[in-house]
Amino acid sequence: MKKTFGMIGLGCDKNRVDGERILGEIRRHGCEITDDIGKAQVLVVNTCAFLNDARREAIEAVIGANTHRGGKLEKIVVAGCLPEKFIGELFPALTEGDVFLGVSDATALFPALERAYAGERVNAVHTGQEGRERVITTPPHLKYLKIADGCFNHCTYCLIPKIRGRYRSYPLEQLVEEARSLGETEELVLVAQDTTRYGEDGGKNRLVELLQKISELDNICHIRLLYCYPEVVTDALIQEIARNPKIVKYLDIPLQHSEDRILKLMGRRGSRAEYLALLQKLRTEIPGIAVRTTFIAGFPSETEEEHAALLGFLQEARFENCGFFAYSREPDTPAYKLKGQVPARVKQRRVRALYRAQQEISAARLQRYAGKTLAVVCDGIDYERSCFVGRAYFQAYGIDGCVYFTAPKAEAGRTYSVFIDRADAYDLYGTVKEERS
Repeated sequence: MKKTFGMIGLGCDKNRVDGERILGEIRRHGCEITDDIGKAQVLVVNTCAFLNDARREAIEAVIGANTHRGGKLEKIVVAGCLPEKFIGELFPALTEGDVFLGVSDATALFPALERAYAGERVNAVHTGQEGRERVITTPPHLKYLKIADGCFNHCTYCLIPKIRGRYRSYPLEQLVEEARSLGETEELVLVAQDTTRYGEDGGKNRLVELLQKISELDNICHIRLLYCYPEVVTDALIQEIARNPKIVKYLDIPLQHSEDRILKLMGRRGSRAEYLALLQKLRTEIPGIAVRTTFIAGFPSETEEEHAALLGFLQEARFENCGFFAYSREPDTPAYKLKGQVPARVKQRRVRALYRAQQEISAARLQRYAGKTLAVVCDGIDYERSCFVGRAYFQAYGIDGCVYFTAPKAEAGRTYSVFIDRADAYDLYGTVKEERS
């Protein structure tokens, strides 16, 4: 089969890596890949199923893709988390899909398509393997390395263990070889549902060892850590981040709430006091470290007083970056049955209040950089703003703010000294002074 393939990628960066493996399988078979859906003969929709809104978006994407069948489009492949969890309901209902694959079924794609072109609708969930080859979909200087799949934290609001199963660390040697195979990489972003538990399913936490092995690779310039659970940010990990020049002084630590009663209902192991103590330790041991986190507003039975306490926690913790989400009531999770479900309008009001509070904190933090010079990695050109766009170390790709800057010329993946002229609540603006080695 020498068809032209396209892909619609939805969901998180772990899902992005799964999609890149599907694209790698397509490339391995010698087929062309296009980013123009109108030119695709086979379209893969790589879905997310974490929240109800994500499931709705995925289904709408498949239905929307079906409108291209009057042109070149011949087959639609529905892949990822949605078929993985809901194939029983999905296969008979979503008739627009010709082939269905789970999160680890990249190698099943072409056998399933052979059957689809013979006239079948094919459920190939759980019939393949992930595949090793990848087609990178990020800017060439920035790549993701998924170090584990699944989760055994069992937070009461979360579907991930039901979708992706128990935590499974990928072999250390395999990850080091994959990192080597990615070629020259300015920033390698380590991801998993919980990166900090790497190796624990084998009896021993090996995250620090993995970081040290990847740091030895000449093709990897910097390593960024996302999705670090607070109770597993160990002294050994803190020391490694502090001493290792290749590790970006940045941690993404999803806390989800600050109040002990809500944390207990969520199935989280930490407490407000422990979170504040961890932040103090990080900022003492790693001066200048940037900490990003996420919070859920409107969890069942959350009171106005607990919401106000979370607002106060933001003021005390002073995070560099935050994301906020309204609680989504997900069937097949323990929190679904909890009493005291908060009305949608209240949840949205609380999310807006949290964003307003963090906006003031972020604006004050960013204002400190006005009149200073920062090292900024160029990610490319922002054509709407007619300038270059990049990131300082405290900004992760795709989730935090950016640095917009002017220069006679700049190259993606290069680092520049940028004089910061001004700041707003999310972004910085400046002018290049020189390229840095």
